Amino acid sequence: MAPKKPEITNKKVNVHEGHRDRLRQRFLTEGLENFQPHNILELLLFFSIPVKDTNKTAHELIHRFGSLSSVFDASFDDLCTVNGIGERTATLIKLMPELFRMYEIDKINNTDDVLDNCELVAGYASKYFKGVTEEHLYLLCLDSSFKVLQFEQISSGTVNSTPLNNRKIVELAYKYNAANLILVHNHPSGVVAPSRLDVNATMNIIEILKPLGMRLSDHIIIGNGDDFFSFRRSDKWKALF
Repeated sequence: MAPKKPEITNKKVNVHEGHRDRLRQRFLTEGLENFQPHNILELLLFFSIPVKDTNKTAHELIHRFGSLSSVFDASFDDLCTVNGIGERTATLIKLMPELFRMYEIDKINNTDDVLDNCELVAGYASKYFKGVTEEHLYLLCLDSSFKVLQFEQISSGTVNSTPLNNRKIVELAYKYNAANLILVHNHPSGVVAPSRLDVNATMNIIEILKPLGMRLSDHIIIGNGDDFFSFRRSDKWKALF
């Protein structure tokens, strides 16, 4: 009997078969250190786009917004204009920066660190501003040993300004019986040099606190990454304190 000829099939080989499993396994083995930005997005999109190839969509996001961080900072509405991005995927992307921020905040709130210099204060406070695209003003209340009593948001504003709520600052200082008070706000632009409004606000709160027997120890502006400005450390403004 003649040997049976192999069956001829027109079925195409799917070169992407198993790609999702391979990418997930690579992450579990290596972490994200050696991933390209589009690979990171591609992996994330697996969880909101169950069937479609997410590689093309990930490339489209990077091309549209310019970088991985810019994708996460993009607005919900802008994300939804990208081909392949629906409301569920846009929500997942916007969830990430908030998740990063809450993770960092939870970690520092479960420590008992002493914040006795501006570098430590800036490192502590910067966790609260991850992924934030508007200015926010916080008051840091410390005891006499510079341990954190409370770090609370005073106000929020636009991308380049936030109002100063003097009454709330005084109320918090009394509530927590703080020995040291530090104002902290962010500059989403990344430029940490104080504006005239920043200077005036600092001088104003110092004068308000003096007759109450309270002292403002510093005012710190948080930029991008590790960049920050301390009024108390600056040659021009340290005499205020």
